[in-house]
Amino acid sequence: MKSRHLARSLAMQTLYSLDFSHQLYDEEGNSVYETLIGSEIPLAGISDEEENQLEPDIRVYSGLLIQGTIENLSEIDHLIEQYSNNRAIDRITLVDRNILRISFYSLLYCKDVHPHIVIDEAVKLSQEFSSDRSYKFVNGVLDSYAREALKDDRA
Repeated sequence: MKSRHLARSLAMQTLYSLDFSHQLYDEEGNSVYETLIGSEIPLAGISDEEENQLEPDIRVYSGLLIQGTIENLSEIDHLIEQYSNNRAIDRITLVDRNILRISFYSLLYCKDVHPHIVIDEAVKLSQEFSSDRSYKFVNGVLDSYAREALKDDRA
């Protein structure tokens, strides 16, 4: 497994874990990133021993995706709702919404990664971790955003 793909996979699983345990939003639906920023967020999906054996660039990149996504969660969730034809964020499966979250973070803030790579990686993650057909939904949401963003960049 390539290191960036592994980093994305670990980031998605970690965000999934935080989302599943209701640690991303408080009772009023406000983002709680202030409490998570600066704290050591353990990577989900691997043991402590496996995490210690990870290449440093994998830990750094997954940390960047996790922290960046959490810091921009409200903006990212708003965009997901907008580009999923106004589907409420809590109506999107946990796996798909966290794949979409790290993907939107990448599209918005990681300008060194081409949008087509972000979308391809999201589709791969969806095929690995979600239902048989959800990759089409993930692809459609990201593609509609990327088309509009690229169109605005060319204007």
